[in-house]
Amino acid sequence: MNNDMAGKVALVTGGGSGIGRATALAFARRGAAVVLADTNDDAGQAAADAIGRDGGTALFLHADVSRSADVHTMIAQAVARFGRLDYAHNNAGIEGQPGPMLECGEDEWDRIIAVNLKGVWLCLQAEIRQMIGQGGGAIVNTASVAGLVGSEGLAAYSASKHGVVGLTKTAALEYARAGVRVNAVCPGFIHTPMLVRFTNDDAQANARLARAHALGRLGTPEEVAEAVVWLCSEAAAFVTGHALAVDGGLVAR
Repeated sequence: MNNDMAGKVALVTGGGSGIGRATALAFARRGAAVVLADTNDDAGQAAADAIGRDGGTALFLHADVSRSADVHTMIAQAVARFGRLDYAHNNAGIEGQPGPMLECGEDEWDRIIAVNLKGVWLCLQAEIRQMIGQGGGAIVNTASVAGLVGSEGLAAYSASKHGVVGLTKTAALEYARAGVRVNAVCPGFIHTPMLVRFTNDDAQANARLARAHALGRLGTPEEVAEAVVWLCSEAAAFVTGHALAVDGGLVAR
């Protein structure tokens, strides 16, 4: 086990499953205390318990990142428990109902933008304020390959993820001199509960998505998690404002 993050504190939103859960576990393996936030209490607590069983330190907090009060309470409770916040992975997100843009209703649009884009914005504000006060930190936002290229049938989702990339670059520029690095990961098709909902875990549908990657397979949550932890680590000390595609070569096509 590499304990280079011992004494540090990491926050992961959407930490109950998929990429968020894998990232929380990866931070813990590196020695960080981990705060997991999710709207699914059972999944979030189960992830925190898994870290504890492995000898790590974790705290689960219920939080809806689209609500400013929840976000401020989340940061306040994390700092009250651990005293600081060194890393943040703003990962909470929803996929929405696929379909043509003209069939996307206003309620659906607002729901996706509220979680995927407004939620990242609210988290960034609260996290950056805390990190500036303590002398710095590192943040990684979960965007998507749908934030780098167009995605037919996912207008709201794609718009939200393009927005995350823009927020990432802007925050990186504005707060670099304050010691806060901000990057994004842009996953391709990763075998997570979100993808299972999208394809109903149909083998043929999964195979079609796998073929979109040059590597010819779906990605794993752990592969994205390793990229997130690297971006937060001192190994990436000169990396900020970058949207890293973790996509098996999808956008290279």
